[in-house]
Amino acid sequence: MALPIVAIIGRPNVGKSTIANRLTGDKSSIVFDEPGITRDRTYRPAFWNGRDFLVVDTGGLVFDDDTEFLPLIRQQALAALEEAAVAVMVVDGMVGLTEADREIADWLRRHPRPALLAVNKCESIEQGLAMAAEFWELGLGQPFPVSGIHGNGTGDLLDAVVTHFPANAEIPAEPEINVAIVGRPNVGKSSLLNAFLGEQRAIVSPISGTTRDAIDTVVERNGQRYRLVDTAGIRRKKNVEYGPEFFSINRSFKAIDRADVVLLVIDVLDGVTEQDQRLANRIEDDGKACIIVVNKWDAVEKDSDTIYQVERELRSRLYFIDWAEIIFTSALTGQRVPKILDLVDISAEQHRRRVTTAVINEVLEEAVRWHSPPTNRQGKQGKIYYGTQVAAQPPTIALFVNEPKRFNDNYRRYIAAQIRKELGFEGTPVRLLWRGKKTREIERSANRATRV
Repeated sequence: MALPIVAIIGRPNVGKSTIANRLTGDKSSIVFDEPGITRDRTYRPAFWNGRDFLVVDTGGLVFDDDTEFLPLIRQQALAALEEAAVAVMVVDGMVGLTEADREIADWLRRHPRPALLAVNKCESIEQGLAMAAEFWELGLGQPFPVSGIHGNGTGDLLDAVVTHFPANAEIPAEPEINVAIVGRPNVGKSSLLNAFLGEQRAIVSPISGTTRDAIDTVVERNGQRYRLVDTAGIRRKKNVEYGPEFFSINRSFKAIDRADVVLLVIDVLDGVTEQDQRLANRIEDDGKACIIVVNKWDAVEKDSDTIYQVERELRSRLYFIDWAEIIFTSALTGQRVPKILDLVDISAEQHRRRVTTAVINEVLEEAVRWHSPPTNRQGKQGKIYYGTQVAAQPPTIALFVNEPKRFNDNYRRYIAAQIRKELGFEGTPVRLLWRGKKTREIERSANRATRV
C-alpha cells in the first residue's frame, strides 16, 4: 500500500516550507524571506507515532491573480490535495487572519479531504493560544499554534495528522534507484519528468529558473521503484547571486550526491556547452553512473547520418565520460522516454556490480600478454602482480604492482580500456588504484599494529 500523504497548503510567505522541514526533520525545502520561493510540489518522507508518511510542500496559493506562475502553482496545489490523506493549512499568527486565508479555507471546505489548521510563528507558548484564537473563524476546527522555527506545538499537530491515515500503510519493500535529472536551465528537465509520469508533475515554463526545489517523485515499473529527482538548472557560479537560485543549485548538487544514476540532459539545439562539461566532470568526480539524455531531438532536421554526426560531436566534447550511454529523446513528444529507464536499470546494476579476483586477473594477464608494461631507461620494467575489486558504487579495482611510477599514463589508459572492454561496466565510471610495494608494507604494518 502506498504511504499516506500530508499536503501543506497556504498563501505565500506564511512559512509552509519551514513547517514541512520541521515535520520531516530535514531542511530540503528552500526557506527564504521572499514570496513565491516554492513553486512545484515536493515530496519527502516523515515518521510519527510508528507511522511512515510523505509530506508534500506546495507553492503559495493566490486565487485573484493569474500572472506568471500563479495558475500553475494552483494546479500543483490541487494535485497535491487530490492525492492527500489530510491537508494542513498554514497561516501566519503574527500577521493575523487575512482575506486570502478565508479564500483558501473556503476552497478547502469544498474539498472532501480533511483539513487541519496550523497557526505558524507562534514562538511564545503563552501568546500562541491567543494568536490562534481568531482563526477559529475559518471553520476548519481547532487551530494548532505552532512554530516551524522552534518546533513548538508540532507534536500536537502531528498527533492529529496521523489520526486521518488509513490503516496498514507501510513502506514498500522494493529497493529504490535514485535518479537525479540535472542540466543547465531550460534544457527540458521538468518536461522530461512530466513525460515519465504522463502528468504535469513539475511546472514547465520558458522562463529560466522555474524549478527551484529538488522535486522527488517515486514511480514503479516492472516491480522496480525509481525516485526521480528534478533539479534546478545549474548556471555558472559567477552568474549566481545569493538567494533562491543559490539554494536551488545547492539542492541540485545534493541530488547528484545521493543519486545512483544521473541523467545529464543536453539541449541538442545548443550542443554541449562549457557548463555541460563542468556538470559532466562533477558527475565523474563524484563517481556516479550517468546517462546522457539528448533532448529536443524532434526539433532537429535529420538525414541518415545526423544521429551519428551529433553523437561524434557529443563524445568529443564529453570525452571524460565516454563510458556514459547516450540516448536521443524528445520530452515534448515522448520519443524514447520509456527507454531511458531501461538504461537506468543497466547503469545502476553495473554501478554496484562486483567482479571476482580470479576474473580480474584473467583480464590483466591477457592485457599484459598483448602489451607488456613499459621499461624505464635503467632497464627496469613495471610488473602487475594481481588486481582485486575493493569497492563498488563506483567499481574500484586495486592493482598491486612493483612500482606505480613505472606505469605511464598511456599504459594506465590501456589497462583501463582492457578492463572495460572485457568486463563491461557500461554507464558507470571505474576507479583504478595503483599500489606499489611500499604501500603494501605500510598497510601490513598498520594491520599488525591493529592486531596488537
